[in-house]
Amino acid sequence: MISRKITIRNPEGLHMRPAAIFAEEMGKYECEITIITDNDEVNAKSILSIMTACIKCGTEIDLTCNGADEAEAMDKAVSLISSEFRDV
Repeated sequence: MISRKITIRNPEGLHMRPAAIFAEEMGKYECEITIITDNDEVNAKSILSIMTACIKCGTEIDLTCNGADEAEAMDKAVSLISSEFRDV
């Protein structure tokens, strides 16, 4: 299992469009991917779970990946968040 703290910088936070992109991209990996905030722990492969977590711009999250392709999944997740979902 690997984990990383990252701050959401996308002005919209992880709402509709970014949540959909994130869940779709994370769904391509076998490993478990979880987003942890102060109030929630959600499945990063579920758009509904991400949206209900109400992750706003400036929120620091813990992102964990656990499984065979965890390093690749973490790299992609960090890339998406760092690019503010512009490179998709």
